[in-house]
Amino acid sequence: MNIRFMGAVKGVTGSCHLIEYGGKRLLLDCGMFQGRDEKLNLQELDFDPTTIDYLLLSHSHIDHSGRIPLLVKQGFEGTIYCSKATFDLCEIMLLDSAHIQEMEAEWENRKAKRAGKPAVEPLYTKDDANESLDYFYPILYGQIIRVDDHLTIRFNDAGHVLGSSIIEMWIKKDDEVIKIVYSGDLGTKDKPILNDPSIIESADYVIMEATYGNRVHEDARVREETLINIILKTVLRGGTVVIPSFAVGRTQEIIYELNKYYDSHLADFGTTTNLLEKIPVYVDSPLATKATQVFHRNAGVFDEEAKDLLKKGDNPLSFSNLHFVQNAEESKKLNFSDEPKIIISSSGMCEAGRIKHHLKHNLWKRNSSIVFVGYQAEGTLGRRIRDGAKTVKIFGEEIYVNAEVYNVEGFSGHADKNGLMNWLKGFREKPCRLFIVHGEGEAKEDFAREVRSQLGIECIIPEYNEVYEIMGKDAVECAPRKRITPDSELSQERIQEIILELQKMKDMFEHTMGQVEDHISSDSVTLKKYSMINNILLKLKNDMLNLSMLSGK
Repeated sequence: MNIRFMGAVKGVTGSCHLIEYGGKRLLLDCGMFQGRDEKLNLQELDFDPTTIDYLLLSHSHIDHSGRIPLLVKQGFEGTIYCSKATFDLCEIMLLDSAHIQEMEAEWENRKAKRAGKPAVEPLYTKDDANESLDYFYPILYGQIIRVDDHLTIRFNDAGHVLGSSIIEMWIKKDDEVIKIVYSGDLGTKDKPILNDPSIIESADYVIMEATYGNRVHEDARVREETLINIILKTVLRGGTVVIPSFAVGRTQEIIYELNKYYDSHLADFGTTTNLLEKIPVYVDSPLATKATQVFHRNAGVFDEEAKDLLKKGDNPLSFSNLHFVQNAEESKKLNFSDEPKIIISSSGMCEAGRIKHHLKHNLWKRNSSIVFVGYQAEGTLGRRIRDGAKTVKIFGEEIYVNAEVYNVEGFSGHADKNGLMNWLKGFREKPCRLFIVHGEGEAKEDFAREVRSQLGIECIIPEYNEVYEIMGKDAVECAPRKRITPDSELSQERIQEIILELQKMKDMFEHTMGQVEDHISSDSVTLKKYSMINNILLKLKNDMLNLSMLSGK
């Protein structure tokens, strides 16, 4: 049995890990890279999709689910296990992602045509996204599923976003059963709407996120008061509050918090108390609008506070003066209106969507405020603004940053250092190894030191594409698989022989493809087989490139 780490290793996006056991192969997540790593999405997958038997999806966020349509497009025909709410959200999120892929490809092709360059294809289309939904198998929290003779799984509430899961895996190896726990993304305690992360009692190995492994969030009450004060301060000077927010999870949490002040009058700001309820709040994200509807349909997994509000007839995701923008025309009007207002729009890291238009029209205004309420990955527009850039380029135009910029970390959907440590302390039987993923380098290193010091658990911070072989429950036997190098297992002569053999196979495939590609029928089965053959060809080219690098040529 082995684990291979292929995403969310150098940063916090592209979550993807491969476990091989008993002749089977399963993926933990298949997410899209974002920010500085975005170009990695254009590279070939690090595995053959046709050989993957199962995918266990921790939650719906695109950095964990976004490459699923690509996986299916390239031949995956296995089963995707996830919670019901995750499936409901993926129905809208993957289609939204496909729409973005198509629009970006169309934009690139307009530029390419003018420059005399070849056209590009989207990573995947809405048809690909729709097809991928056929492979989902939603299950309930706490439900024990025997997947095959070697694998049993259980999904538990992770408290990060609606439907997010901590995944327990019992894998039979020879005469023993090894338990691996995948944390996915862990939420914070006492988070609005959602339950606290489930406590897991035992594991032999844990794969765990450390996004905020060296930081502590603000207190919830301080967080709320900070946001309300920013809003009031901005509105009193006639400005607009722009909140870049993830459409799924963060937006609903902010709506929930604002609901307290709009409908319940819990704030005490003297003469400004009644001002707040007069400020219009616009949710300008088609995805966030649809996601809020999914939240309503899955109220059964809300926490007790949210359920109590619903029982009393108070919808925590609705209040007077809350408006969901219906179309692009309404969105444009917001930027040509001088009324003080709050605009909540996606994407949360400002990389795509309507938020870029709102930033373009408000960043240069001194009376406006930009409020970040979630993690900003390195290389993203949001990170540059948050870190104090004086100017940023949006849609090719240089924009001055004159607005006040705030970072209210308490709204993050990720557990902070204390939350992560408390979750680990919940294990009655400590794991022998902790694999730390999904975090910037310093956060992971700091968190590993804390875990070793406080809990005595040995930590491993995997490198990209590194493989660890699980020999058994004994921690000493968990070691990286030896990599092939020119001066070890393969001689230079043998490498050249293999390259020549692969060249012959590549030539044969290319000749065959050239003969048939003009006669491909349009039915989906034939197209899928064609795609699979093309994927094999691309993999051959990639193998040849890797071997050439080993031989120094």
